Amino acid sequence: MTFLTFIPRAARNHFAGLLSALLIAANMPDLAEAQDVRDGTPRIAVVSAFAPELEILKRELRDRSAHSANGVRFTTGVLEGHGVVLFLSGISVVNAAMTAQLALDRFAIDRIVFSGIAGGVDPSLGIGDVAVAERWGQYLEMLFAREVDSGWATMPFFEYPYGNFGMMFPRSVTVLRSGADEPEARFWFPVDAALLEAARSAADKVTLARCTADGRCLDRHPRIAVGGSGVSGGAFVDNAAFRTWVFETFGARLLDMESAAVAHVAYANDVPFVAVRSLADLAGGGEGANQMETFLDLAAGNAAAVVKAMLREMPGRP
Repeated sequence: MTFLTFIPRAARNHFAGLLSALLIAANMPDLAEAQDVRDGTPRIAVVSAFAPELEILKRELRDRSAHSANGVRFTTGVLEGHGVVLFLSGISVVNAAMTAQLALDRFAIDRIVFSGIAGGVDPSLGIGDVAVAERWGQYLEMLFAREVDSGWATMPFFEYPYGNFGMMFPRSVTVLRSGADEPEARFWFPVDAALLEAARSAADKVTLARCTADGRCLDRHPRIAVGGSGVSGGAFVDNAAFRTWVFETFGARLLDMESAAVAHVAYANDVPFVAVRSLADLAGGGEGANQMETFLDLAAGNAAAVVKAMLREMPGRP
């Protein structure tokens, strides 16, 4: 005979249900942790693709607080007078889209600023320069066409707004957003006009680095270029012929692996977006070997300097 024998049946049932609930709760720590991050403070998201870029900004963050969700680390605080949340997008369009949406679901983000490096495509730009494009496209959303006697056979159900590179035919993507009756086909995702204006205002107030920490210097002083187009896709590009095609086809000034994906997510969520990218290499257009490893830190520092200057130009500071 047990203790429960002396308790009325209704009370026993209630006690058993309560005990079961407690046992279930005790075995669900991961769920509780996953739901932990819910921050209602309005913040600017400052995003980078990988750690060397983000650490530059984290060093100047005040009132820091760490959070995590789905393995992604978020750091909140104050940067240049603004409440911000800093995090890594991860490298590639898939990682960038996933982490951007994760952040939007857990923080009250009112603007997104991407800070990082890129490959230069526009021949007028050089390593160390900072480009702030006014629109971003996912240029590696492609049809790989079948070769036929007359050339290439494309599929009729895709849009092909731009010319091909051999068998590779760029196409638009579809996007859903609130208020739309059906998915919208689009190639370009616009940058927010106010954030672009902040970049223009900041351009004359920033001195970009010309030399690396170990004394390797560029042959010219880097500059800031605001406007034009940027493209993103899931490939690291180090090919001169492909670089030329990207410039001539899209009028792109630079390419990377994340910005257009975050621009897509920002557009779908109606959140203002801008990307600040400094050129660490020329995507195959330079003489000799790729120089990204040589100038990565210099480029990352130049992008971060422009982001900080932009934050100082943005409304909302106390």
